[in-house]
Order: sequence, then C-alpha cells, then structure tokens
Amino acid sequence: MPKAEITVPEHLEMQIAQLVEKGEFLNREEAIEDLLSTGIKAYKTSGPVDDDDEAEFEDDGMMGHDDEYVF
Repeated sequence: MPKAEITVPEHLEMQIAQLVEKGEFLNREEAIEDLLSTGIKAYKTSGPVDDDDEAEFEDDGMMGHDDEYVF
C-alpha cells in the first residue's frame, strides 16, 4: 500500500486520538485510512461545495428572510 505523509491541525489530531481511545478504531493508522475513505466517498456522492453559493444564504437569513419562522 502506498504511504503518504500529511500534516494535520492539532484539533484534528486530538479528535483522531479521541476516536482511537474510545475504541472506534484499533489504531491511528486505521482511523486516518477509514476517515479519508469515508470523506472521499461523501465527496464523490455530493460533489464539491461552492463556498460562494453558501455565502448568499448566510447573509440573507433563512430562505432570504430575516425571520427564522417563515411558512
């Protein structure tokens, strides 16, 4: 299996370590491999997210209205 070296932010490393400690994965290597695989599958299913489209909705409130309860 090919090997890759990556650098991850400290908060991600801590989350991976917690998953291993909780017994979700046998070890760090398995956790990273499974999480990457799951992320790639999700990416293929949903496709890339265009951050510009999301920004439009954030500024306008829910459904383009300031009130959260629009019916």
